[in-house]
Amino acid sequence: MSSHSLDDHLRTDTAIASLQAHANHLLRLQRVLETALPPALSRTCRVANLKQGVLIIHAENGAAASKLRQLTTTLTERYHSLSEPLTEIRIKVQPVDPLPQTRPQPQAAQLGEGARASIESLLDKLPDGQLRQALVRFIAVAGSS
Repeated sequence: MSSHSLDDHLRTDTAIASLQAHANHLLRLQRVLETALPPALSRTCRVANLKQGVLIIHAENGAAASKLRQLTTTLTERYHSLSEPLTEIRIKVQPVDPLPQTRPQPQAAQLGEGARASIESLLDKLPDGQLRQALVRFIAVAGSS
C-alpha cells in the first residue's frame, strides 16, 4: 500500500482538484471578509460562493445583511487591492441552523377539580369505546391542581 496523503489523491482527479482549489479560494475570501468587518458582524457573515466575478455573502439575519450592504463598496475595494477580480458583491440572508436544542419534557396536564368532575360525569354517560378509553387514560395521567 502506498503512503500518499489525501491531498495527493485529491489532486489526481481533475474535477476534485478543481473543487478543492475553489474551496481554498473561498476560504481565502472568507479570511479577507473576517479581517475587513467588525468582529460582531464578521461572526454573522460568511462567503458562500464566487462565480463569474460575483461574490455571494450570506448574512445570518436582516440586520447583518443591511450593515453588510452598507459596506459593499469598502469590501469591493479591499478585494480589488488583493487582486480579486470582483464585479459585484451580493448579500443574501441565510440563517444558520441552530444547534439541536433539547426540549423539556412535556408536563402532565393539571386538571382542576371542576374539570375532573365534568370528565368523570361524562364518563358515566359514555358507552364503552375509544373516546371513553382515551378519557380514562387522560384522567389517570393528568394530575389535579
